[in-house]
Amino acid sequence: MELDKFNALEGKIKNILSEYSLVKKQNQELKGLLKNTELELEGVKGKLAEYSEERDAIRTKLDVLINLLQDIDITV
Repeated sequence: MELDKFNALEGKIKNILSEYSLVKKQNQELKGLLKNTELELEGVKGKLAEYSEERDAIRTKLDVLINLLQDIDITV
């Protein structure tokens, strides 16, 4: 009778260890996915900064061109 209790306990412990291994593996996979996502996010942030700088440069050039056009005297 006591041996049955130990066998049941052993089965439960093995089940817990098996689930722990599975959770540990899933955790590692999720950490990898998170790392990849963080790297992608950094790349997107870099592109966004580039586009923002490019937009500012274009704005500056347009402002210069508009000012040049405003200085033209168009009297007929």
